[in-house]
Amino acid sequence: MKKTIFILLLIILKAPELILSCTSIIISGKYTVDGRPLMWKNRDSDYKNNKLMYFSDGKYSYIGLVNSEDKNGNEIWAGFNSAGLGIMNTASYNLNLGDSIESGDHEGFIMKMVMQYCKNIQDFQNLLDTLHKPYPVEANFGLIDASGGAAYFEVSSKGYTKYDVNDPLIAPMGYLIRTNYSFSGQTDEGAGYERYSMASEIFYNAAATSSFTPQFIIQQASRCLTHGITKVNLKELATNSDEVKMVDFRDFIPRSLSTSAVVIQGVISGESPANTVMWTVLGFPCGSVVYPVWLNDANALPVLLKADESGDAPLCSKALKLREICFPIKRGNGENYLNINALYNNQNTGIIQKLQPLENYIFKFSNETIEKWRKLKPSTKEIQSFYQVLDSKILAEYKNLFEL
Repeated sequence: MKKTIFILLLIILKAPELILSCTSIIISGKYTVDGRPLMWKNRDSDYKNNKLMYFSDGKYSYIGLVNSEDKNGNEIWAGFNSAGLGIMNTASYNLNLGDSIESGDHEGFIMKMVMQYCKNIQDFQNLLDTLHKPYPVEANFGLIDASGGAAYFEVSSKGYTKYDVNDPLIAPMGYLIRTNYSFSGQTDEGAGYERYSMASEIFYNAAATSSFTPQFIIQQASRCLTHGITKVNLKELATNSDEVKMVDFRDFIPRSLSTSAVVIQGVISGESPANTVMWTVLGFPCGSVVYPVWLNDANALPVLLKADESGDAPLCSKALKLREICFPIKRGNGENYLNINALYNNQNTGIIQKLQPLENYIFKFSNETIEKWRKLKPSTKEIQSFYQVLDSKILAEYKNLFEL
């Protein structure tokens, strides 16, 4: 284990630095509809192509969200393992201010190692205690485990601060949100305050109406088109499908750099970790649909979510083609301006409007299947058959709706 940590640190010190942003939430199982903790990450990244990979290179097997160009899966950006431990992160920009050590974008290496060797949140905390300091990290790590544990760790180069989502004194509403600043960091520095404000409003209302489900999070948070500060709702600005209606698209929860979204749904204490589900939206979330995945004996993944001969995941590629329609201006700061009519319009032919029935079907079909599998563990063949059904359904709908 110590040798592995040393190798990890050597890799981290050579890693390139990138500026990334994400929006996230952890919800205690005490407050969800079915008692299972939920953890969401809306990923923003310069790496537009994402894929899923299945790993058996450590103590635990795991599924991870990976940049497509990372052929060997050296880093993961969200995932869960066979012990029922789920992990994700958001970059933070107010923890290492004034430090001589470079922060960089190194969390992917750490999260891979956690998936390989950690069983629960305490193991992760022990790992942080073991790492030699200072280390080039500046991030909010979120974790849930099979015993119902749920916590954020705000990790700087010198140490960390833990926030237990199950503690009512820390999370009185049963959840915590993190974007790109840390509560233990320097006040008013960092980024993502606008997204935090909108997410706070969404989830405060969800808590009041008992709406904490993967479907609510994906459809109402990952694709929220209301601004946290101005309260402008872009859907209300939509007009006719044959018009190009450009709107300012800065500091919304979904962004032009949004590359994926995941909701990791944990288990009830005492339940098999095999029931952990990662609801995955690959590619630009406003042009993609959700797809649930499980660990299994055959290391099987859906065809649409893993790399094909091109090196990219087919569903991600389709979502990126739809993304191009949304951002027609290619010069200057064109990616800050969205053609809202591409997503919503008066004729109900916008991308999200077209995809909504498909995604509703996926949630309904998946939830019905999950209820059966929680009572009787599915065989690998049953999981593979489930993936084949969804792969065929999604491919047919994208071809029918968008000729993709």
